[in-house]
Amino acid sequence: MFLGIDIGTSEVKALLLDEGHRVVGSSAAALNISRPHPGHVEQSPHDWWAATVKVLGCLRQDHGREYATVRAIGLSGQMHGAVLLDANDHVLRPAILWNDSRAASQCAELLTAYPGWPDMAGSLPMPGFTAPKLRWVAQHEPALFARIAKVLLPKDYVRWMLTGEHVTDMSDASGTLWLDVARRCWSDVLLECTGLTSRHMPRLVEGSDAAGSIRADVARELGLPQGTLVAGGAGDNAASAVGMGAVEPGQGFVSLGTSGVLFVVTAGYQANPQSGTHAFCHALPGRWHQMSVMLSAASALQWLKGVLGAPSEAALIATAAALSLEQRAAAPLFLPYLAGERTPHNDPDVRGSFHGLGFDTDAGALAYSVMEGVAFGLCDGLAALRAPGVFIPILSLVGGGSRSALWAQMLSSALDTLIVTHASGSLGGALGAARLAWLSAGADLDSVCRPPEPEAMFSPQARERDMLLPRYRRFQALYPREIR
Repeated sequence: MFLGIDIGTSEVKALLLDEGHRVVGSSAAALNISRPHPGHVEQSPHDWWAATVKVLGCLRQDHGREYATVRAIGLSGQMHGAVLLDANDHVLRPAILWNDSRAASQCAELLTAYPGWPDMAGSLPMPGFTAPKLRWVAQHEPALFARIAKVLLPKDYVRWMLTGEHVTDMSDASGTLWLDVARRCWSDVLLECTGLTSRHMPRLVEGSDAAGSIRADVARELGLPQGTLVAGGAGDNAASAVGMGAVEPGQGFVSLGTSGVLFVVTAGYQANPQSGTHAFCHALPGRWHQMSVMLSAASALQWLKGVLGAPSEAALIATAAALSLEQRAAAPLFLPYLAGERTPHNDPDVRGSFHGLGFDTDAGALAYSVMEGVAFGLCDGLAALRAPGVFIPILSLVGGGSRSALWAQMLSSALDTLIVTHASGSLGGALGAARLAWLSAGADLDSVCRPPEPEAMFSPQARERDMLLPRYRRFQALYPREIR
């Protein structure tokens, strides 16, 4: 058995994978998110560990025989989060998360300090990344900053709890803005701009490498075999790519999770930072990827559910699915910028809005508008990715939103791309983590990283696309009006 653990924003997931590519069992535990001030988004690292212990306890209880044969553990997690430890490995403050926007002014300061930053790091400095957060801490919490001994990413805090070692992988490290992405090493120049050195950073490994083994006392506590390997793992998107078998140039996926992501594997390091996209290391040696990111995707539908008091997102999707094509064409337009936006706008201050509300607007129209707005945001991301000539003929769909056939079909028509869903699509990060664990134990890449069996395929529908295109042009014209 191979164990994959995904430290997400809204929950921790874990699954057991056998050598026949069968998911034997999975478990999830919800996480709380704190928003202490406008634009501030934080979580307690201790909550990640408590949730990890909980989900592993469930797997142990429900699948004890298989759980006892785990050979290796892989980790996946939300990227960019700043976990700050002192010299005794004590957490200094709540982790600042990827969707926190407090460090907007620090991004401009970093570019001034080193104009070559985007070309080396593969991305423009954006508030969600780790480096601007540390500059913010240095300026606003200087006494705490002086006590920092290590900066870890979310999944790597869980690794430290498992192994006692400070380690990260290349894909997750790419999201800090401190990595020389082409050379796959920490950059002393970039670190110096935030008052840090390589001594503050975890050791770098490839995601498919063994990065340590579980501590004896933790193995006893969790009921895992002594000496179980812990793989390098990956940031959530690179892990999802491994889970979907997107490991060769031209392969990719679209993710409808808390955020929305378009991901495509590239043959080498191909940075195009001015488009608002990211060029990162993949989780496997000698591979890179490009990625567009929107900050609010399936989370926008979750927000609407709370506003309307709907019983579930599925209930909202059902009301949207009942609309005719003509009713969808008359629905309001929604800008999905509830937490600002990355690709292509790099604007942490813009906020979401509905356009075209009327007395006849009901819950179904609002639900449809939110889903469509997310699809249009991903269209913007695809246009940015295609700018340097990237061709994406087919995309796997992963994340919680992948369970909606309505959304999958809408994406296919909007993106003009074949969309494939998989039964394991909602487990992408944890599945990829388990596969990286499998590779760290010596397995062959071709036998491990094969695409899961398709569950459904969605092709662009001409009538739907004809309806969406003029609405998308109106959607694009609305953003400039939102700029203050």
